[in-house]
Amino acid sequence: MTATIDTATTDTAAPARPRGETPVRGGTVTWACAPGFPPSIIFPFTPPERFGTRNLLEFQILMYRPLYFFGTHGTPEVDYDLSIGEPPEWSEDGRTVTVTIKPWKWSNGETVCADNVLFWVNMMAVKGERYGEYVPGYFPDNLVSYGKLAEDRVYFTFDKAYSKRWVLMNQLSTITPMPRAWDRTADGPANASEDLADVEAVYDFLMAENGGVLEEDNSDRVHWADSPVWSVVSGPWRLKSYTMDGVVTFVPNEHYSGPNKPHLDEFRQIPFMSDGEEYERLLAGPDGPDGVQVGYLPLSFSTEPTDDPTKGGPNPLAENYTLVPQAAFCIRYIPLNYNNPTVAGKMLAQTYIRQAMQHALDQDRAAREIYHGYAYRQDGPVPCHPASDLVSPALRGAPVLPFDPERARALLAANGWDTSVFPAVCTGPGEGPGQAGAGIPAGTKLSFSLRYAEGRPALTRLMEQFRDDAARAGIELRLQEVYGSVLVAEDAPCVPGPDSPCLWELSTWGGGWVYHFPSGEILFKTDAGGNFGHYTDPKADELIAKSVTTDDLGALYDYQDYIAEQVPVIFIPNFSLRLFEVANDLRGFEPINPFGMIAPENWYYVESGE
Repeated sequence: MTATIDTATTDTAAPARPRGETPVRGGTVTWACAPGFPPSIIFPFTPPERFGTRNLLEFQILMYRPLYFFGTHGTPEVDYDLSIGEPPEWSEDGRTVTVTIKPWKWSNGETVCADNVLFWVNMMAVKGERYGEYVPGYFPDNLVSYGKLAEDRVYFTFDKAYSKRWVLMNQLSTITPMPRAWDRTADGPANASEDLADVEAVYDFLMAENGGVLEEDNSDRVHWADSPVWSVVSGPWRLKSYTMDGVVTFVPNEHYSGPNKPHLDEFRQIPFMSDGEEYERLLAGPDGPDGVQVGYLPLSFSTEPTDDPTKGGPNPLAENYTLVPQAAFCIRYIPLNYNNPTVAGKMLAQTYIRQAMQHALDQDRAAREIYHGYAYRQDGPVPCHPASDLVSPALRGAPVLPFDPERARALLAANGWDTSVFPAVCTGPGEGPGQAGAGIPAGTKLSFSLRYAEGRPALTRLMEQFRDDAARAGIELRLQEVYGSVLVAEDAPCVPGPDSPCLWELSTWGGGWVYHFPSGEILFKTDAGGNFGHYTDPKADELIAKSVTTDDLGALYDYQDYIAEQVPVIFIPNFSLRLFEVANDLRGFEPINPFGMIAPENWYYVESGE
């Protein structure tokens, strides 16, 4: 590493440095990526099938800053210092919010402005169904008007008064300003920031510049760094290269006008095919041409358990690395495909079958034996860690659907299934009491395909444990490992049709959802972008609608209690996103952002021996 001492003053938004330590200017940090998920889209208007932490929070956000930035100081709150938008200003009736935009600069010299914000909102208004966080009926559908008040001010008038916290955390947070340089088609400049009629063609041009979304060939991605579109950035980093082998290299954006300018010369992200391959690289240490300075300890490789998932236990790599658990404000679950046109979809539509599957998943055992204490049981749709008053009182104690295969078996037997054979067989077709439910004929076997991301031994063990315990209840789970990025592309939200058989049944990438505010519109409202399985329930929609129009937590509790009982997804243990292994001479890595964002602009080396 070639570096110089950095004598610059500390940025106000940066984490405090240890007393007596001076950052070293320069150097390269190599980051070991989790297997199966190379960055697959650079356009931040990300479609549902690619909407995830890897693309958004570890890749795009380094280059394209959102209107509001969250979680910098380790707390699940907005950080106005790192936000392009000033704090929202509200009208007396609580329906109109005004946002002033800071005069940050794009890397091409343009000033971030109101038009850049409206460009994004107009795109959501026209192409919302192609954005992963869009929810029909909510932003921007719930606006009666919006527009520009000045070059640096925009306003949004809602159709009624909503929770101000929810509007900030879950509505305005969806906006990422886009530069004028992107407002064009293949034929030249356009005006999508003012004219909705231009949006469709501009969107098509930008998606063409991005290249294929579902393909796993990097041949499109290698051109991103040289693109006159994607090279216009607002964040602290710009893309230097993306190789055919999937190595991503960032360098500082020398025109970045926000706080926390990078200390490093380069930040590299390198792919691995498995946890084991990555661990072998860590064993070699952080020094040398192939050294990894930020990796992760696979949960299956942790040698001793911890009694605190936020602090971690003994570190087998302590000679060269510091162990830093990445606890996130999230839930984890297995999506179910309610749009599957076969009998599998009919079975998944039955609440009692979903409840039986939840009864067959031993979360406590998995947290203890598979995740070595770096996980905890998740019984509902709101994160129970860190502890907060956002969790329903009914979900703070004993689980609503505890691990109990015998109870699961009894539940199935009471609804028309013969559980004396394996898998259980439907002997009571029909829709009445004690019958299996609509669309499930006699003789149907209680069997599902469960696909999961490969290369992660802990996830494999969890799926095998689930399979074995489900079998005790009479439920067959047919396991299949799939490369992670292929999995989420193939098992995406779908509607059956000639070009979309939509045949996946249960599928998990081992993840879930990282929240800003944990209301349920993005995951469980009918036709929401994050509603992977197309779950639909009028009562759930009603409870979600109530939870976002008031700051009374009682409405949020009612929604949680209903979802926990209905189990639209199978909740799995909530484990740390990663157990980061950080080179001992690298600083600025903590505090961990609870939303999963990374901040390599804060990282710096110290001289050996400090």
